[in-house]
Amino acid sequence: MLIIPAIDIREGKVVRLRQGDFNRVTEYFSDPVIVAKKWQDKGAQLIHVVDLDGAKAGKMQNISLILAIIKSLKIPVQVGGGIREQEEIKTLLDGGAKRVILGTKAVEDKEFLKVVLSKWKDKIAVSVDCSNGFVSERGWTETSSIKGIDFVKDLEKLGVKCIIYTDISRDGMLGGPNYTALKELLKTSKINIIASGGVSDINDIKKFLKIKKKNLLGVITGRAIYEGKLDLKEALKLCSKKG
Repeated sequence: MLIIPAIDIREGKVVRLRQGDFNRVTEYFSDPVIVAKKWQDKGAQLIHVVDLDGAKAGKMQNISLILAIIKSLKIPVQVGGGIREQEEIKTLLDGGAKRVILGTKAVEDKEFLKVVLSKWKDKIAVSVDCSNGFVSERGWTETSSIKGIDFVKDLEKLGVKCIIYTDISRDGMLGGPNYTALKELLKTSKINIIASGGVSDINDIKKFLKIKKKNLLGVITGRAIYEGKLDLKEALKLCSKKG
């Protein structure tokens, strides 16, 4: 299981939101490239980058900076946030991104999703961001009438190989992940899942390891590693021991 550091970018800086609220933002670093290298040096095998400005605006705002992050690293990077055009996907993949994560566009436009899946296959992932079990979109500012589990089943039928599942109510709160919802998804679908939202310390990592589902690819952590609640090296070492 991978432990995946998150780098959320707003106005060119590394920040974290609480429960996806743009009015509850904490700035941690001014240079995302330096931060990415820091997590790489500590042993991370994958970095999760989100263009928060892009997620809110509906169009990527920090693509040049994100490409600079990718270029500076030797490890893979997955990218999300406001990606709604094929040209953006192509630019990111040509720039070295491991996978591109679609959010709102995947919820609203299944035909678009089919097209990009046919072109780029497993390089396309989908972000399943849920609030009280229902899928949220447009930078987490709106909640749809689509149930998260139903959405994941549809994505699996379309051929999506990987999703990033986030419980918005847990994100950035250090209160622990929503294990119940995650286990339900892992049980009802064979799709590969990267979990996000709520990781607070090493005990949460231990709980993830106890789930023992092959389709749980990894866990994204943000605020916990930025505030020293979770030691990234310790978490990586634990996961390495568990295989």
